[in-house]
Amino acid sequence: MRAVDAIMAARRAESFTKRSIKAASKQQALRCAMSMLDLTTLEGKDTPEKVRGLCRKAVHPVDVPPGHASPQPPVPSVAAVCVYPTMVPVAREALDGTGVKVAAVATGFPSAQYPLDVRLRDCADAIAAGADEIDMVISRGAFLAGRFDEVAQEIRETRAACAQPAKGRPAHLKIILETGELETLDNVRRASDLAIEASCSVPGLPAPADGEVFIKTSTGKVQPAATMPVTLVMLEAIRDAHLATGIRIGMKPAGGIRTAKQAIAYLVMVKETLGDAWLSPHLFRFGASALANDIARQILRMQGGGYAAAYDVSEA
Repeated sequence: MRAVDAIMAARRAESFTKRSIKAASKQQALRCAMSMLDLTTLEGKDTPEKVRGLCRKAVHPVDVPPGHASPQPPVPSVAAVCVYPTMVPVAREALDGTGVKVAAVATGFPSAQYPLDVRLRDCADAIAAGADEIDMVISRGAFLAGRFDEVAQEIRETRAACAQPAKGRPAHLKIILETGELETLDNVRRASDLAIEASCSVPGLPAPADGEVFIKTSTGKVQPAATMPVTLVMLEAIRDAHLATGIRIGMKPAGGIRTAKQAIAYLVMVKETLGDAWLSPHLFRFGASALANDIARQILRMQGGGYAAAYDVSEA
């Protein structure tokens, strides 16, 4: 395992927040960030109508209030809507034909403290109900106890369930490390390397196609969630795997990214660490629903209409 210099990781991550970006590039970056969003609702009080509202926002993320011109060029739809498995049929129906993906958290989200057969059944049921993507969680307890083979095996079996579902269609896989519980950047790097290697070495399956597998920081249920140093360490693991194998693994920071300014700093980090190929929702996502409204307000401001009020931008 490659050791991580935590001080240098923090300094380099901070440097990405200090880049000067021209207005035209900023407009492009804002639209790019919007297209990379996974709008998410993962609450016990979720209802079908709340999910339908989120799906409407996913397809048309910017409401144009009075006094503001419609953004030109048009603002793209977001990448996906992420829900619990029970809400997958609702999201599938609402998003059918829009191009927006349906993602489902599965495998005992958020704790993963269930037997593996239960977690795999959770995954299979979500895919059968119409999920295009599965956001799985690793067993952090097993990882911290040094049972790395056990964690690798659960990743392999989950990818096999996604790639060869008993019914339904294959799904892409996002592997949540829950970095806020991993304690050190060395552990983040070890978990990233383990997740990438395990997902690429499933018996009977070819190596994943570009963007078929992501690694993801967090569930959003634990603090700290996504941070720039953690994301940088994970991006470097992806870079090293690509240099060694040619495989392009995706990346998803999730939780705590709330402003357009933060999102642009993340995009700078991706570009300078992995290159332009990763500046696409096919290979990079934000798990940050609150971010959508700030991006929308910034786009409207740059169109010359002034800042939209908070109540002018819909929550769902």
